[in-house]
Amino acid sequence: MSTFTVRPAATRDVRAIQSLLEPYVQRRILLGKDLVVLYESTQQFVVAEAEDGTIIGCGALHVMWEDLGEVRTLIVSDEWLHRGVGRRVVAALEDNARALGISRLFCLTFEVAFFERRGFATIGEQVVDPDVYSQLVRSPDEGIAEFLDLAHVKPNTLGNTRMLKSL
Repeated sequence: MSTFTVRPAATRDVRAIQSLLEPYVQRRILLGKDLVVLYESTQQFVVAEAEDGTIIGCGALHVMWEDLGEVRTLIVSDEWLHRGVGRRVVAALEDNARALGISRLFCLTFEVAFFERRGFATIGEQVVDPDVYSQLVRSPDEGIAEFLDLAHVKPNTLGNTRMLKSL
């Protein structure tokens, strides 16, 4: 069985991340990201790399608030599904979150069972206090709008489940 490592992403990985992302964008599972946006967020990503140097998975941690982060763009290559790649990527993102002082992680996903096995639970409407909400609603970030369940992002989130985990 082949092995893999999970490590922080480098700029040389961005085109591979985009290649992993594209089929999910085409199937309307994940939102597309311009190459420049991926480069700008390189430091948010970790990648799973096979022994031969192929990038086989990725995920990003986006800081949303003092105690709140989001797992974004979690992808595993089809050939590597059910081999622990996603689990290890999420674990690395959780470690990064703890190092930053984040105590809660959000995700918006179709893969509810996967995230439930990692300790995430479905959330309702309001998971931040009104003062924090009033600050978050000012963000131009679509992911934060999805977290807040704002009306203008509802077409992007149909069928997805909003989940949260306390670290």
